[in-house]
Amino acid sequence: MSGSAHVGRSTVLSGASVVLPTGTVRGGRLIVEGERIAGSAHENARVLDLSGHWIVPGFVDMHNHGGGGASFTSGTAEEVLKGVRTHREHGTTTVVASTVTGDLDELARRAALLAELTQQGEIAGIHFEGPFINPCRKGAHKEDLLRDPDPAEVRKLIDAAHGAARMFTLATELPGGLDSVRLLAEHGVIAAIGHTDSTYDQTREAIDAGATVATHLYNAMPGLEHRAPGPIAALLEDERVTVELINDGTHLHPAMLELAFHHAGAHRVALITDAMDAAGFGDGIYHLGPLEVEVKQGVARLVEGGSIAGSTLTLDTAFKRSVTIDRLPVESVVQAISANPARLIGLYDRVGSLEPGKDADLVVLDAAFDVKGVMRRGEWIVEPLAAQG
Repeated sequence: MSGSAHVGRSTVLSGASVVLPTGTVRGGRLIVEGERIAGSAHENARVLDLSGHWIVPGFVDMHNHGGGGASFTSGTAEEVLKGVRTHREHGTTTVVASTVTGDLDELARRAALLAELTQQGEIAGIHFEGPFINPCRKGAHKEDLLRDPDPAEVRKLIDAAHGAARMFTLATELPGGLDSVRLLAEHGVIAAIGHTDSTYDQTREAIDAGATVATHLYNAMPGLEHRAPGPIAALLEDERVTVELINDGTHLHPAMLELAFHHAGAHRVALITDAMDAAGFGDGIYHLGPLEVEVKQGVARLVEGGSIAGSTLTLDTAFKRSVTIDRLPVESVVQAISANPARLIGLYDRVGSLEPGKDADLVVLDAAFDVKGVMRRGEWIVEPLAAQG
């Protein structure tokens, strides 16, 4: 199953539609040399015929709480790795582990564990979602643990992450919100606006202070109103902001997805999962941090109160849905699911597109956009039939 036996020699993936930053090459070829994409192949290169398929960059998920029955928010290192493996099998070759609201000391301990996995190259960093969010837009976060953003406390978590902090979700309208945004910007950490009750003007102020991401746009924030446009309009219209979207058919009406792609453009959208433990696993009772969640027919809701509690989405489903149901161009979806999040988390020099010198992270899709192969750093996680034998 593993491609490690082929490290040091070339593998040529030929005949597929290869999605490059410059466009799609029909009947193209992609060369893998060891762990990287190469510009040329050796004479004895192994050739795999992938005619009738697509080759796209590995997916990059910058907002993910777990999967495969395992939690990034509370699990052991082994459990986190189990969740990571589940998402890899669905094409996500790069994943940022997201926390949920908890006690600050507990979050600092969790950050230390996730920082170690970041240093080992298993995950791509940490996203802190909560506790600095608005109680009236708390979603699946425990209300008595919420607090106003405090730059000193934000700094404590940045330090606990030992360089692995990638993003904080904040309700920037709360006291200390703007100062926290400025602190994050100074430390090269993404300040994301989310779980917010912000007005249009307050949101613009936060963007001017350095906020650059909308955490799952539309969800856990005031809706668009014609006399009170709220955060959504401010986030969609500003070129400095990338908007996260959860395209699972539950979190968003297709018209709102289309609105975001149309208004912000594909270059400012990041498709995320916001997945919890049940992703790639199944229905049942789970925990998201300290809260109990019931998953029924693939939809995760809090047992108490019924709020949507993350998703059971994997990015291959989001990709297929975006192309087949929402009719978005494949190239736009690749931008939103690979290139944009890779840029945001500072890894575009290594992942997010199919270019010589970058990691050989790629997904093979059939004509129906189902996953048939996943390669990470030159090794098959899911081996296409053409490569077997």
